[in-house]
Amino acid sequence: MKRALAIDLGEARVGVAVSDELGMLAHPLETIQVRAGGVRERILVLAKEKNVEAIVVGMPRNMDGSFGPAALKAREFIAELAAAAPCPVIPWDERLTTVSAQRSLQEAGRKARDQKSIIDQVAAQIILQGWLDSQV
Repeated sequence: MKRALAIDLGEARVGVAVSDELGMLAHPLETIQVRAGGVRERILVLAKEKNVEAIVVGMPRNMDGSFGPAALKAREFIAELAAAAPCPVIPWDERLTTVSAQRSLQEAGRKARDQKSIIDQVAAQIILQGWLDSQV
């Protein structure tokens, strides 16, 4: 299996994670600032650089499994990305990933104020690891 890329969409920042070459472990990669623009283009560059065979995008869901307004934005982004990507773009349930990311960073000794720069990457890592684990 080749590598996969995961995206945690946010209003201000987009977290990106990538799998190892064996497709077993997810690793944080980078945070893209939304206000700088070019989010889709940066993701496509990363997908090409990392030679990925899938892009997994976190799909926001309510705790009851329903879709809210954030899911509509994610669906639009996924459609635009899929039209330009050289590989499949896969929506993946992202419920509680940010909470899990915060907890993981706190357990690693990161203070809340120090988490902002990497929390989205860790959330993307959790999304990707969940998808990778489902592929076995």
